[in-house]
Amino acid sequence: MSVPLKPFSWERMIEAVEAVRERMLRATAALRAAEIPYAVAGGNAVAAWVARVDRAAVRNTQDVDILVRRADFDRVKTALESVGFEHHELKGVDCFIDLPDGGPRDAVHLLYAGEKVRPEYIEPTADVNEVETADEYNIVPLKALVRMKLNSFRRKDQVHLLDMLGLGIIDATWLPSLATLHAERLQQLIDDPDG
Repeated sequence: MSVPLKPFSWERMIEAVEAVRERMLRATAALRAAEIPYAVAGGNAVAAWVARVDRAAVRNTQDVDILVRRADFDRVKTALESVGFEHHELKGVDCFIDLPDGGPRDAVHLLYAGEKVRPEYIEPTADVNEVETADEYNIVPLKALVRMKLNSFRRKDQVHLLDMLGLGIIDATWLPSLATLHAERLQQLIDDPDG
């Protein structure tokens, strides 16, 4: 089965990146206005850290992951719905789809502070009482972000960690401070960055 291809377009590529940025800024502005503690996590947080060293190494991401406290969910829902998002629960994940044309792939996904994203993860996510300020929004601190990436350790998480290793943002000096499984995973990437 072949997929119909549209013409090549710089504009479409730029629009894709700008749509994620606009969605993130709209969501975080609504949370900030409602005085709800939050932190941007996932690929956008990695991009913010990577850009501090080398903007050419920044990777685009299609969705927005935001860490909030579960106790704040009703307030989060009200804030995000007030700026055009619609709540859905998909596969156990609370997400907010950008109306009218958004979908689950490019939604705002919630992660809950101090909770494991999946039962098999060895550590919970960070809390939102400590955040880093990046431009117009808050992001997860580097140590918490690295632990979250080591927890999930999917291919894209490994790539994010390799980007940070390649730029010297993280290195082997982190190993002693990590949980055993996390240290083993980071060492694996250090020893064999090409997989």
